[in-house]
Amino acid sequence: MKRSHTPIAILGAGLTGMSAAYHLKQDGVAYRIFERNPAAGGHATTYVDDDYRFDKTGHLLHLRDPQMRELVMRWIGNDWVEVNRRSRVWLHGTYTRYPFQANTHGLPPQVAYECLMGFIEASQKKHEAAPKNFEEYCLQKFGEGISRHFMIPYNCRLWGVHPSEITADWCQRFVPLPKLEDVVAGAVGLNDRELGYNTSFVYPRLGIGELPKGMARDLPEIEYNRAPKAIDHAKRELHFDDELVTYDTLITTAPLKPYLTNLVGVPDDVRGAAEKLRCNPLWYIDLAAKVPSGTDHHWVYVPEEKYPFYRLGCYSHFSAAMAPANGSCFYIELSDRQKPDMSVVLPKVVDGMIEMGILKSHDDVAFAKARCIDYAYVIFDHAYFPSLEVVKPFLNDARIVAAGRYGDWNYSSMEDALLFGRDAAKKARGFLA
Repeated sequence: MKRSHTPIAILGAGLTGMSAAYHLKQDGVAYRIFERNPAAGGHATTYVDDDYRFDKTGHLLHLRDPQMRELVMRWIGNDWVEVNRRSRVWLHGTYTRYPFQANTHGLPPQVAYECLMGFIEASQKKHEAAPKNFEEYCLQKFGEGISRHFMIPYNCRLWGVHPSEITADWCQRFVPLPKLEDVVAGAVGLNDRELGYNTSFVYPRLGIGELPKGMARDLPEIEYNRAPKAIDHAKRELHFDDELVTYDTLITTAPLKPYLTNLVGVPDDVRGAAEKLRCNPLWYIDLAAKVPSGTDHHWVYVPEEKYPFYRLGCYSHFSAAMAPANGSCFYIELSDRQKPDMSVVLPKVVDGMIEMGILKSHDDVAFAKARCIDYAYVIFDHAYFPSLEVVKPFLNDARIVAAGRYGDWNYSSMEDALLFGRDAAKKARGFLA
């Protein structure tokens, strides 16, 4: 068997792995990068099907770091659009603006009243103890009305578990906390500004898959269809079918559980902690329509259980090039984590889209396909932080830098994934010093 050595080995050529490789390359640090699939990108992929283009649900670039923005714009070239968000909530047969907590105008008067009064009461109440879970966080921060009508049911559908199972510590960045004046203004229709971290985004005209294509052009050394069958962390060895590669430091973006822990052969206490980490898959439907969308929304949040989906987005509103002329294409994220029976689910999905004014009839559908993201939402339950406090020191002592949304087991944006790669490169260089 062939034997070789590399100072740094990288597992995975998704956004984080390629970002790490790029930054190591810029600093003149030797490495090898291995990708188990025949192409780079991971979940940042665009499928082309009958002149329609589909990403793996909504993958949008919210770029705040100046250096990373400059890099991203170079990787995607000149063929991109910058978009101001048009997102809505569909509830009680009407659309309201996102975020719901600051935009209850247009809802049935009793619902809007409950939401507004609940927020006012919550804002005036002093809480002696910090919230122990996400349900308590919602009740303390938003009040009973907003929590009952939107926050709790929507997050049940999004995460696949009740918010009482989720810690309150994860949500500070991703759940906008409006001021009282914003909530009041939003209740009477006077809110004139968008709230949240994702009010605008950059999008490649031909789909998000253009970003990893651009990154891969800078990294012709990526070794495709290559994944180790075992990792000996004590000897720092990667065991492939045809090669044994020794390394000084390992950067891995592979899912922490079960892929990495199974490969590495971790101690029992570490394995036990890792087993407590939870992650839900996501089944979604890519739907091609023969007609334009009946609304101009980029995506819509749907908290009511009577619909089989909790979020619906329109790729062709991100970029018109994603669908043929006079057509449109959508992703529909399903609340059930099991593989859908399309003969049952698809008619209900289309019925919902007709009710929402997006389609006019079932005949508008050109085709629809169910797809799955095996690792979609890391669940920040009450075992999350204690488990990582056991797993991460072991990885650090073994000179394994676990990075990325699934390697580091976190919830993050696309820009975060790129920044994680930059940080992983810096940490790996530190091990070599």
